[in-house]
Amino acid sequence: MIYLDNAASTQIRQEVLEIINNELINSFANPSSPYSPARNSRLAVDQSRKIFADTLNCKESEIIFTSGGTESDNTAIKGPAHALKNLGNHIITTSTEHHAVLHTCNNLEKQGYDITYLTTDEFGMVSKDDVISAIKPNTILISVIYANNELGSINPIKEIGEAIKKLKGNNSQFPIFHTDAVQAAPFLDLDVNKLGVDLMSLSAHKFNGPKGIGVLFMKNGTPFEPLITGGGQERQKRSGTENIAFISGSAEAIKLSENEKTVNYDKCLFLKNKIINHLKEQQPNVLINGHPKLNLPNMINLTFPDIRSDDLISALDLEDICISNGSACTSNSLEPSHVLKAIGMDADLALNTVRISLGRNNTEDEITQFLNILDKIIKRIKDNKKEFIRK
Repeated sequence: MIYLDNAASTQIRQEVLEIINNELINSFANPSSPYSPARNSRLAVDQSRKIFADTLNCKESEIIFTSGGTESDNTAIKGPAHALKNLGNHIITTSTEHHAVLHTCNNLEKQGYDITYLTTDEFGMVSKDDVISAIKPNTILISVIYANNELGSINPIKEIGEAIKKLKGNNSQFPIFHTDAVQAAPFLDLDVNKLGVDLMSLSAHKFNGPKGIGVLFMKNGTPFEPLITGGGQERQKRSGTENIAFISGSAEAIKLSENEKTVNYDKCLFLKNKIINHLKEQQPNVLINGHPKLNLPNMINLTFPDIRSDDLISALDLEDICISNGSACTSNSLEPSHVLKAIGMDADLALNTVRISLGRNNTEDEITQFLNILDKIIKRIKDNKKEFIRK
């Protein structure tokens, strides 16, 4: 199998799996219990929290473990929104966010919140000036995705953060600034102080960790009302007995990811350029979407004007090659991607668009094999279409 859908999910690393298995066996006690085995469980959680705090350059008390990126996004938006509903109800986001953000904002809109969905440029990116211009006296929260999950385009989060900080000055903590960094995590800087964010969402299965575990950075002092209440775990922010094994596994995954970030960045970029250069030569009518430079090194969004994406994906699947037509959360939808519609792409072209996303396990030999098979499939589909027209 040649797996080229790493934006949807990544293969868990063996080192991570070993940590998980060890904790499942040895850290079975509830971390909140008052005896020695429980203290070992608590230690495992605390050590993991420190690894994430070091990675994000924040305090350990600012790390909250969740069930994944979707919960982290929901928590980052709904928690402050509910806490601040008597002070303001305006939230700013973009039209190209992941559905975990968009649908959360849609839900709040039904509850009476005022949501501004900023339009983006042809690359799916929002400008700092547009964000700042949209701020009102009652704006409580801004949420802008770090790197788009379909196009790979990278938003100017640092510049937006600096502009928000300058606007607030020393007299206000509003608006609060959140970024969904789920796709960005394996490749971009996660230093929350440099980025100037108050909230950041991560999901472990995007950096070769397990599914079902996520992280939310929440700056101390951020107004917040918990979504999940109960025993008060996660410093009263997110109740529920901690998933010790997956927390420990996710910490190992982010540590390994950070250690190899430069190597993996360069490797993926090399393979990405190999694909793009080949397509430009062999398939000159292909459209390459997303920003040509400010883009994740592993993601390629392609439109083949004369080929339906589902036909191409199915044909590649028969060759044991995995690509997608966009976000895995909506890959079975018959509707064009909301991201592609947001950047002004024609609906028919949007249905002819696929996403290739590389990962640390991909090799140059795999890419060579993929490109050879892709060319043959494209030729076959076009030949069949010509034969059908003649008949």
